[in-house]
Amino acid sequence: MDGILLIDKPAGWTSHDVVAKVRSTLKKETGQKVKVGHSGTLDPAATGLLVLLVGNYTKRAGEFSKLDKTYEAEITLGATSTTGDREGNISPKNAQKPSKERVRGVLSQFTGQIEQTPHPYSAVKVGGQRAYKLAREGKKPQLQPRQITVYSLQLTDYKYPLLKIKTKVSSGTYIRSLAEDIGAKLGTGAYLSALRRTEVGDYNLKKALLLKEINTGNILSGLVKL
Repeated sequence: MDGILLIDKPAGWTSHDVVAKVRSTLKKETGQKVKVGHSGTLDPAATGLLVLLVGNYTKRAGEFSKLDKTYEAEITLGATSTTGDREGNISPKNAQKPSKERVRGVLSQFTGQIEQTPHPYSAVKVGGQRAYKLAREGKKPQLQPRQITVYSLQLTDYKYPLLKIKTKVSSGTYIRSLAEDIGAKLGTGAYLSALRRTEVGDYNLKKALLLKEINTGNILSGLVKL
């Protein structure tokens, strides 16, 4: 039982929760212990495409984690969050309402190869520990900027304070950091209020299984092999 399994992760579930659900479903219905892992986390509040690796494919996690990703994101302007998303403490920043032309102009500055500093509440490791764990302990992890690529950044809707975008980015890009950087450039402040991943490499959310509907039958039929 080997292959890639595409799951549409619902909000409120960690990536580990999804792995555990698929693993327990397979064990319960087959009586066999099957290796299951994922190739890149989604925050609990985020939804969308999670690429699971089953059986011997778990050895290829590094390969799949480096794939480009596409997201649909909602950014709230006029306030900032301690965590960069809606889960943190929200503080009003600036009530000015930038025009759509101003927003488009700022978004155009965030395409191509750019430097981005991972968010303190990201899962990047600092000294062997996850940055978000240090941040939750009141510490300030020292994070270095890294080069990322934003292949495309499209404005899909804008009704202040909500700004919606669709973006394709390289692996290692943090959308909450992108949201904050956009807010800083606009002078309004901003935080990520919703996130949905729609593509990982050539894998598309349209072919993903809903987590609430999984069973051994559709897991086996849904496995993709390379």
